[in-house]
Amino acid sequence: MAYVETKDGVQLHVKDVGEGRPVVLIHGWPLTGDMFEYQSLALLEAGYRVITYDRRGFGQSGHPARGYDYDTFADDLAAVLEDLDLSGVTLVGFSMGGGEIARYLTRHGASRVSKVALVSSVVPYLLKDDSNPDGVDQSVFEEMKADIRKDRFDFLQTFGKQFYGVGFVTKPVSQALMDWTFTLALMASPKATLDCVDAFGKTDFRSDLASFTMPTLIIHGTDDKTVPIDPAGRTAAKGIAGAQFIEYDGEPHGLFATDPERLNRDLLAFIG
Repeated sequence: MAYVETKDGVQLHVKDVGEGRPVVLIHGWPLTGDMFEYQSLALLEAGYRVITYDRRGFGQSGHPARGYDYDTFADDLAAVLEDLDLSGVTLVGFSMGGGEIARYLTRHGASRVSKVALVSSVVPYLLKDDSNPDGVDQSVFEEMKADIRKDRFDFLQTFGKQFYGVGFVTKPVSQALMDWTFTLALMASPKATLDCVDAFGKTDFRSDLASFTMPTLIIHGTDDKTVPIDPAGRTAAKGIAGAQFIEYDGEPHGLFATDPERLNRDLLAFIG
């Protein structure tokens, strides 16, 4: 474990394990790099070097009062790649982590990047407006923020059920895994938790799609209630030239844990 310092002095907690070609896994909201437990193990066992880091404001990284916008997040990713001197890297972005990749490619170019995978990603644009009629209504994001302010702990537990598609009948993950997810989410600062709702909910990445000039894999669950597939995965697949798109029928947002074996197989086939 190590720390990388961003250009504005924030310490990012980084885990860099293994040897071989590097794969950087960028986590979703409101978790940490540790959410990729299943994927990290599979990649390590397949002979890859696996790098995860906690986004500013989350996990064991610094919790500053500001900087929760995608230009800053992209520059933070650049700091990690530059500090570790990574080249020929595969970037894997889950949920809001896909936004880091999109904005990084626009701001910093693709010289260090060989492949990209977007998993349940928010790219290209979630907010519903006249140009994006299939998007998510702004009231949804405002309600999320209100619930976080009222009782962040209750919100996180309720959100976790939607995240994994847990219902009265469906139990795709164990209670222990739900508890683990809650623990990871609790590590985030309240400020980061709130500000990132606007970041992932309202940032428009449509102009960034042209920066995806490398092989790109897009994976999205058809039953994703957190990041709906129509304004996200399906639209990204149409906007990124040559992208490989795989729909996981019936899978929710957190498919990294609800169907980890399939996701691992698809990632390894793509990276390899």
